[in-house]
Amino acid sequence: MLRPALQPALALIWAAISAAAAAAEIAAPYVPTAPSVVERMLEVAKVGPDDYVIDLGSGDGRINILAAKKYGARGHGIEIDNELIARANENARAAGVSDRVSFVQTDLFTADLSKASVVTIYLLKRATMKLRDALYSLAPGTRIISHAASMGEWKADHFEILEVKDKVRADAPNKTYLHYWVVPAKVAGTWTWSEESASGPRDCELELSQHFQMLVGNLKCGAENAALLEGKLTGARLALELGARAGAQPLRRRFEAEVAADALNGSVRIVDAPADEATPWRAARTAAQR
Repeated sequence: MLRPALQPALALIWAAISAAAAAAEIAAPYVPTAPSVVERMLEVAKVGPDDYVIDLGSGDGRINILAAKKYGARGHGIEIDNELIARANENARAAGVSDRVSFVQTDLFTADLSKASVVTIYLLKRATMKLRDALYSLAPGTRIISHAASMGEWKADHFEILEVKDKVRADAPNKTYLHYWVVPAKVAGTWTWSEESASGPRDCELELSQHFQMLVGNLKCGAENAALLEGKLTGARLALELGARAGAQPLRRRFEAEVAADALNGSVRIVDAPADEATPWRAARTAAQR
């Protein structure tokens, strides 16, 4: 019979083992990524020497190692299997990049990803979906590249089908998929500013709702009302096209700006206007939408 004093310690050990097993089961089995796919993932994500790459489910370390060796990036891989971690660290030493990359045993669902400028993923769909909220909350402009799995309603900014001619296993498919996202700034809410018009200064109010990087909204400037015809965020870069009516002629305005917390700084121009001149535009968020 187990002594009562040992029961709490054993319970903690079994809880840790069960949690690790559950994480390994839900995330993905170890299947090495073909070299051509690794190469293309880093190309699509535009990895460079200023990047910090975090690879989720890093296996033998090939993504981080190539990112460091070819592109000069830094970073680390997260893996549940200690044997794979040892192999990855040895591979990094052999490639001469152990000063730039490392591999750690961590639960990828609770790991701190805040250092990443690029996150690479090759996981099962259910694991990728479980990570979606954490990835969406990363700093605007963070790039995410997923081999195979999508993120449901968060549609990719870029998607491609890739021919795989250097399969690592004979039973692997001949084609695979890459999904690429840029984490968008959060702009939902009410934005206000004042502008000059033919009849004098007028106050403007722009209401925006956000679904990941896609936007809907309406603009009111004095007596003018305009609907959002097109709206998208690429990281902290905002682009809006709003359509109104001036007499019998359609009037479209295009706003472009950088998002900085509760401020927008950029320009606005009349689409198809003869001069096509942009004027400075600045707006402040007066109410955020949750």
